[in-house]
Amino acid sequence: MTQPAFTPIEETIQKTRQKSKKPPMFKVFLLNDDYTTMEFVVMILEEIFDLPAAEAVRIMLHVHKNGRGLAGVYTRDIAETKVKRTHDVARKQGYPLTCTIEKE
Repeated sequence: MTQPAFTPIEETIQKTRQKSKKPPMFKVFLLNDDYTTMEFVVMILEEIFDLPAAEAVRIMLHVHKNGRGLAGVYTRDIAETKVKRTHDVARKQGYPLTCTIEKE
């Protein structure tokens, strides 16, 4: 008798590995406005998006000059949480800072 190529356990492991995919990723963009201060945008990038100060300043200047800038790429839940936190903090401080999410 010939043995099967895989034992039932090995076949299950093989099928599980084939089904595992990386989750889709989402880009979070900050949008420029005429009221939110540059300092506040840098603070958001540092505190909510966990970016170092130099990177936060670079992104803030890009947003200021180009109308929008990439703050980060995350799974859907994390991206949505960062957008909500940004909007909540901005509104509490009286700023209209807005973020958008786009699928990568």
